[in-house]
Amino acid sequence: MSGLLVKSFDKPEETRPFEQGMGQMELLNLDSGPVGRGVFQPGWRWSEHVKPIAQTDSCMVAHKGYCVSGRMQIVMDDGQQEEIGPGDFMTAEPGHDAWVIGDEPCVLVDWQGESDYAKRK
Repeated sequence: MSGLLVKSFDKPEETRPFEQGMGQMELLNLDSGPVGRGVFQPGWRWSEHVKPIAQTDSCMVAHKGYCVSGRMQIVMDDGQQEEIGPGDFMTAEPGHDAWVIGDEPCVLVDWQGESDYAKRK
């Protein structure tokens, strides 16, 4: 087994589109689990564009990610909220909503929780 692995999000192994063409989650499968690159279009909101897929009241996936570009507001069910932007690392426990801020797509790379995120049941 080689100690080097290279994969590209330009050729994802799986793509999960969001509702109404508002972006997608592109996945690379690793032995440790999938890594995702989410492309969230302006106007995207979890409660409108992923909730119908997830069928939960709020996002029940934990995230550990890095914002490449764009901006996103994340609001926890308990009211805690943060805005993230380029260069920010974030973690979010289950129980939140999120939406894109502004006119630029938000691109996030996420190392946690992608097994079931935006996966149709």
